[in-house]
Amino acid sequence: MLRFLLSLALLSSPLLAQAHEVTDMGRGFVSGFMHPLFGLDHVLAMVAVGIWGAQLGRPAIWVLPVTFPLIMTFGGVLGVLGMPFPGVEVGIALSALVLGVLVAMRRRIALPAAMVVVGIFALCHGHAHGAEIPDAANPATFALGFVLATGLLHTAGISLGLLDGFRRGIQLLRAGGGVIAVGGLYYLMLQVR
Repeated sequence: MLRFLLSLALLSSPLLAQAHEVTDMGRGFVSGFMHPLFGLDHVLAMVAVGIWGAQLGRPAIWVLPVTFPLIMTFGGVLGVLGMPFPGVEVGIALSALVLGVLVAMRRRIALPAAMVVVGIFALCHGHAHGAEIPDAANPATFALGFVLATGLLHTAGISLGLLDGFRRGIQLLRAGGGVIAVGGLYYLMLQVR
């Protein structure tokens, strides 16, 4: 499983390098829905939110995946309005790195603190993608597609996170968290060079 995840990360690295480069997107719902699925940075962070929420248990299993799109939407509005957000791409890279480490370590923190961590990263993701929306033919449907795809990625993470109840599952999730963190580190290195 670890070899598969590492291979997938390496094969997807060209996507990671161009995760927020706007290329013929923003046409509506389908573009909004597909965009997060093809941005490895987004996939890694969203799956990690779901896994971490599952590791933390109730109520975090649903609070974190609900918190993220709500705050991401607010960040998206800031992006649409053109509000400056220095270091947003670094924040996105850090989201995968930090969330991956939290999953790998099975780090348990209080729910309000976990919501703050997730919320900060949600602002970054939302702002970056909100800044892309003004070129869209239909910004509302683009945003709706984007939020729904994000929710599906969270659901995938929660489903994987349910493996935390099994000894072998814990090992797999910890390894997966490590892979997510490595992906975030790679993306971070692309941002700071």
